[in-house]
Amino acid sequence: MGGGGFASPPGDPSLDRYVLDVARVPHPRICLLPTAGGDAEDQIRRFYAAYRHLPCEPTHLSLFRLGAEPVEVASVLLGQDVLYVGGGSMLNLLAVWRAHGVDAILREAWERGIVLCGISAGSMCWFEAGVTTSFGAPRPVPGLGLLPGSNSVHYHGEPARRPCFHEAIRTEAVPPGWGVDDGAGLLFAGRELAEVASARRDAGAYWVEERAGAAVETALGARELPRREELEPPTPLSIAEWRETRMRRR
Repeated sequence: MGGGGFASPPGDPSLDRYVLDVARVPHPRICLLPTAGGDAEDQIRRFYAAYRHLPCEPTHLSLFRLGAEPVEVASVLLGQDVLYVGGGSMLNLLAVWRAHGVDAILREAWERGIVLCGISAGSMCWFEAGVTTSFGAPRPVPGLGLLPGSNSVHYHGEPARRPCFHEAIRTEAVPPGWGVDDGAGLLFAGRELAEVASARRDAGAYWVEERAGAAVETALGARELPRREELEPPTPLSIAEWRETRMRRR
C-alpha cells in the first residue's frame, strides 16, 4: 500500500479489511511490525483501533522493547496469518531487521504462504529497491528483494518522490517498478502482480520503465474498494485504548 490505511486519519477501512480478505481464513491472526516507526505507541494504538472490531486476532511485535518484553521472535511471526509492516524509515527498518535476523524469518514466512503487507516503508521493503526519505532528500535504496522490481510510495502525495523515482529508473539505478498512491495497493501472488486495489477516488498505481533514455509511466487499472463512507464507522481510538488496557490487565 502506498500510504494511508489505519495509520493516517481518517484512514482507509476498506484497505484494512482487504488485508484480512487476502488471508482467506475465517479469523486470521494479524501481527503489526512497527519497526520502521521506532515501535511508536501511536501507530500501535491506531492499529488496534482499526483491527479490534474486525474478525481477526490482532497483536504486535516491538523489536525495540524485547529487553522488557522478551518473546521468541520466529515463533511469534511464523504463527501468524498476516504480517503487517508499518510506515517510517525503510533504511532503519532493514537495519534493525537484519540485526535480529527478522529478514530471514520473513522470507520463510513468505515461502510458507503467510500474507506479507505494509504501508509506506512497509510496502517498499519487499521489493528489490525503493525510494526512501530516511536521508532527508529522496534517494533509492535496496530492499529485501522478495518481489521483483522497484516501488515508490506516496506517489502523488509527496511530490519529491516521483521525479526521484523516474530519474532512478531512467538511469537504471533501480529496476523498473511501481509507483503507488496513498489509499491504493498492489496484490502479488508469489512474484506476479495479481491486481491493483484502490480505496480512494483518484488513488491508483503506475508502472514506470526506461525507454530510449526516458522514464515512461503507465497508469494501471484498479479494482475499486468500498469508500470510507460506505462502511461502518470504526471503533473510536479512545474506546480501543480502553479495551487494550483491559486486555493487558487480564
